Amino acid sequence: MAKLKHFGILKIKHFVIFITLLVLGSCKKETKHLTELTGRQIAIDSSNILVDSIQDFITPYHKRVEQVLDSTIAYTPFTISKTDGKFNTTAGNLMADIVMSETNPIFQKRTGNSIDFVLLNHGGIRSIISKGNVTARTAYEVMPFENSVVVVELKAESLLKMVEYLIKAKRAHPVAGIQLILNKDNTVNTFTIGGKPIDMNRTYFVATSDYLVTGGDNMDFFKDAVSKTETDYKIRNAMIDFFSKVDTLSPKVDLRYYQLK
Repeated sequence: MAKLKHFGILKIKHFVIFITLLVLGSCKKETKHLTELTGRQIAIDSSNILVDSIQDFITPYHKRVEQVLDSTIAYTPFTISKTDGKFNTTAGNLMADIVMSETNPIFQKRTGNSIDFVLLNHGGIRSIISKGNVTARTAYEVMPFENSVVVVELKAESLLKMVEYLIKAKRAHPVAGIQLILNKDNTVNTFTIGGKPIDMNRTYFVATSDYLVTGGDNMDFFKDAVSKTETDYKIRNAMIDFFSKVDTLSPKVDLRYYQLK
C-alpha cells in the first residue's frame, strides 16, 4: 500500500509539472513583425490651428534664438560676393581663410601636424554678405548646410589632379594657402603651396568639407586620400567664431589664383 501511495503522489507531481509548463508556454508573447508601412503627406497651411499651450512653451526659446542670431558680431564696409572675381572672389577668399585660421589649431592639437592649404567649392557659398552689420544669421545664410571640415592627407600626384580639375572647372573654387598662376593658354605657370614649389616626395594636408571628401562637385581626387581627420567642426560655426573675433571684414580679390593676360 505504501508503494501505491507514493506512486500516486508521483503521478500528481508529474501532472502538476505538465500543467505548469503548458500554462507558461501559453503565456509566451507572440513575436510581431512589420508587414506593411504606409505614409501620407500632411500639408502645413492656414488650416492648421496653433495649440496655445505649445505656442506659449516655444515662444521664449524662439525669441532667444532670434535675439542671438540677429546680434551684431562684425561689420563689413562693402558687399562680399562670390561673383566679384574670375578665379578668386571676396566671399571665396574669406571662407577659405576662415577655414584655415579657425581649423588649423584644432588639427594641430589633435595630430601635431599643420594644414597646408584649403579647398572648398564655389557652389557651397549660398549668399552674399551685405554691406553693414554682420550677425550669426549671416553665417547661416552663407552656409545653410551642416557641412563640417575634414582634413585630408594627399600625395603630390593627387594635387596635380586637383590642379587639372581647377583649370577645367573654370570656377572660383575657394582656396587658401596655395598660389596657382595660369598662362594665357590655361597651362600652369606657377603652383606653390605655402610659398614653396610642390614636393613630389611628400604628402600634404588639405582642409575641405565632408561633402567634397566623398567626391562632391566631381572632386574625385579626394578619394585618393592617404588619411582623413574628422574635425567635427562645422564650417558655419567656424564663420561665427571668426566673425566674433574681428571687428571688420575686408576680404580682397588677390593673386592666390589668377591668369596672366
